[in-house]
Amino acid sequence: MKFRISKEAFLDGLQKVQHVVSSRTTLPILSNVLIVAKDGRIQFTTTDLDVGITGSVEAQIDKEGATTLPVRRLVSIVRELPTSEIEVSVDAKNHASIRSGPSFFKIIGLSEAEFPPLPDFQGSKEFRIPQLVLRDGLRKTAYAISSDETRYVLNGIYASFRDGKMTLVATDGRRLAMVDSDLEFPAAHETDVIIPTKAVQELQRLLGDTGEVVVKLTDNQVSFTIGDSLLASKLIEGNYPNYRQVIPGDALERVIISREALLETVRRVSLLASDKSNSVKLVFSENQIEVTANSPDVGEAQESMDVIYQGKPMQIAFNPEFLQAPLRALETADVYLDLIDEMSPGVLRIEGTFLYVLMPMRVTH
Repeated sequence: MKFRISKEAFLDGLQKVQHVVSSRTTLPILSNVLIVAKDGRIQFTTTDLDVGITGSVEAQIDKEGATTLPVRRLVSIVRELPTSEIEVSVDAKNHASIRSGPSFFKIIGLSEAEFPPLPDFQGSKEFRIPQLVLRDGLRKTAYAISSDETRYVLNGIYASFRDGKMTLVATDGRRLAMVDSDLEFPAAHETDVIIPTKAVQELQRLLGDTGEVVVKLTDNQVSFTIGDSLLASKLIEGNYPNYRQVIPGDALERVIISREALLETVRRVSLLASDKSNSVKLVFSENQIEVTANSPDVGEAQESMDVIYQGKPMQIAFNPEFLQAPLRALETADVYLDLIDEMSPGVLRIEGTFLYVLMPMRVTH
């Protein structure tokens, strides 16, 4: 195998696939990237046996072939090469010679025959989703995925394709983010799946603003094709909890708040939230919120904000990080905070189909 490639293309192709590779792998082949040179392109593939990713870049191919090389080491070499023209040749023993200007590197690889193949998606259900819609939906929900490995069904995004809608949900038991998007698909394709965190993270790296992503689903695998990149992942097996039952009924009060102002105020005030209770208190009065935090051994912070609110005076406390997370992910000027009382969950909404349920924290008066 022999090819010439620009440094930029080589690095770009490798960086798109390198994140999948686990640093603690027992099988040496899983530390490697599969490199296939044919038809004027170099294709890169990595896998950790749960998630696999493949992409390709243009190159000048003098001799077609395939090999696998240690991806992290290869990236660090390519990044440092002195000129933008790189020549790579691989011999029958999978020893790769890399030349760039005055530099020469030799890396020992493994045979491509050892590399585990990506799953087959014959007979799968296919969905076509605008990249922007999926990217926006993941951005508005992914921060609420649970990292508690004992509740593994929550370690991913629940994606439901029903009634002409795609619903994405993430929860860790203390908060829940959900977004709906209209999507056309055959009724026979209706299904619900749980896409694991790692696949969600890789997908967010790949998705752009334009074009479609082709999603293929089998009983236990999902794949996403974006341009010439393909991401394949196992699905999480198990039953996702009934998330609709945690969404509170009709709110008694609605507060209209500037998203940016609330984010900045909570961020500042939370600097003095105590490590133990880790909460900020929101005290509502007519057209005003006072946001406060105190730590018995450190001090206290308070800041007032103008809002639109005509309801009865009340107060509610939230975890400051959980309150800030959706505010960072949204882009609207205003958000609505719907409240029932100080012991019931608050619901953050915007114009559109997004909602975020946040459990209150006990307030010590």
